[in-house]
Amino acid sequence: MPKLLSAAPFRHRHDREIFALAVPTFFALISEPLFLLTDAAVVGTLGTQALGGLGVAGQVLLTLVAVCVFLAYGTTAAVSRRFGAGDVAGGIRDGVDGLWLAVLLGVAAIAIGWPLGPLMVDLLGASPEIAPYALTYLRISLLSTPFLLIVMAGTGVLRGLQDARTPLLVAVASYAGNAVLCVVFVLVMDWGIAGSAWSTVIAQGAGAFWYVAAISRSARRAGVSLAPTAAGLRASASAGFALFLRSVSMRVVALVTTAVAARLGDESIAAHQVSYNIWALLVFAMDAIAIAGQSIVGRYLGAGDVRGTKEATRRMVEWGVMLGAVFMVLVFLVLPWAPVPFTSDAEVRALIMATLVVVALMQPLSGVTMVLDGVLMGAGDQRYLAWASLWTMAAFLPCALVIPRLAEDSLWGLVGLWIAFTVWILARAVTLGARARGTAWLVTGATRP
Repeated sequence: MPKLLSAAPFRHRHDREIFALAVPTFFALISEPLFLLTDAAVVGTLGTQALGGLGVAGQVLLTLVAVCVFLAYGTTAAVSRRFGAGDVAGGIRDGVDGLWLAVLLGVAAIAIGWPLGPLMVDLLGASPEIAPYALTYLRISLLSTPFLLIVMAGTGVLRGLQDARTPLLVAVASYAGNAVLCVVFVLVMDWGIAGSAWSTVIAQGAGAFWYVAAISRSARRAGVSLAPTAAGLRASASAGFALFLRSVSMRVVALVTTAVAARLGDESIAAHQVSYNIWALLVFAMDAIAIAGQSIVGRYLGAGDVRGTKEATRRMVEWGVMLGAVFMVLVFLVLPWAPVPFTSDAEVRALIMATLVVVALMQPLSGVTMVLDGVLMGAGDQRYLAWASLWTMAAFLPCALVIPRLAEDSLWGLVGLWIAFTVWILARAVTLGARARGTAWLVTGATRP
C-alpha cells in the first residue's frame, strides 16, 4: 500500500504534463482530418468519380507529407532534448535549419511530382473516369508543398520548445480558412475539384507565413541567425533518414491499400476514401498523446531523468488504451449515420458502414501503437523505428494482396482489405511494445549519439 500511495502523486504530475501538451495538440490534429472530411463532403456533391479522384490524389499527397514527416517529428525530438538540457538557442538553431530544409524539399517535390502526376495516378489504379479528377487535384495541390513542409518543420520546433498553443492556433485558423474557401470555390464559384485544391494552397501558404514569423521572433530573442548553415542542413537531413525509411514503409501500406480498393471498383475506392479519413481523424486524435510523448520523453532524457521517462511512458500508454476504447464506442454509436454527409449512393454507403465496423474494433490497439511510436520517436530511437516499420510492412503486404482476392464481392473484398490493415496495426504494436519494455532506447543527454 505505501508504494501505491507514493506513486499516486507522481502519476498525477505526469497527467498534468501530458494534458498540457496533448489537449491543444489534440485539437490541432483533429482540425486537419475534420476539414479534410469537409473537403470530401463538398467534393462528394460533384459525384462518385470526383470523390474517388480526391481519394487517389489525396494518397499521393499524404505520401509526400509522410516521407517528410521527419521535419516535424525529428525536430521535436532534437529541440526538446536541448530544451531539457537548457540549450534553448541550440534547439532554435536546429529548427531554423529544418525550415530551410523544408523549403528545399518542397521545391524538389513540385519539380518531380508535376511531370510524374499521370504515372502516379495510374499506379494507384484510378479508372479512366476518376483519373482526370485525381490529376487536376494533385497538380494544383502540389504547389502548396513548400508551405506544407514549412508548417511541419515549424510545428516540430514549437512543440520541442513545449509550446503546443501556437500550433493549435495555426492549425485551426488555416484549416477553417481552407473549409470556407473550399465551399466558396466549389459550390459558389463552380470551380469543381480544382476549387478544393486551390483552397488548400491558399490555406497552407497562410499557415507557413505564421510559423516563419513566430520562429523568427524566437530566433531574434535567442540571438540565433535566420540564415541556413551547411552543417545544420546536413545534420537535419541525416538525422531524418531513418524516419524517412519508416515513413516510406508506412506510406507503402497506405498506397497499396488505396490501390487494392481502387481495383475493387469505383464504389469501393469512394467508400475507402471516407473510411480512411474517419480512421485518420481518430488516429490523429490519439496521436495527440504520442506527440506529447515526443516532447515529454525528449525533455526528460535531455535532463537525464530515466525514471521520469519510464513513468510518463506507462501513463501515456494507459491513456492511449482508454482513448481508443472511447473512440470504438463512438464509432459504433454514429455508424448508421456516418455515410450520410458524404454520398447518396446506396452501395457506397453500405461499403462505408461495413468498413467502419473494422475501424471501430481496431481503436484500442491503435491507441497503444500510436503512443509507443511517439515515445520511441521522442527518445530519438529512429533506427529501430525504421527497421520495425520495414518488418511490419512485410507482414501487411501478403495479407493485403491475398485477403481481398478470397472475397466473392466488393463488400467482403473491402472488409478483407481493412482486416489486413488491422494486421499491420497489430504487428506495429508488437514490435514497438517489445522495444519499449527494454532499456536500449533510454539514452540521456542533450543530443543522442
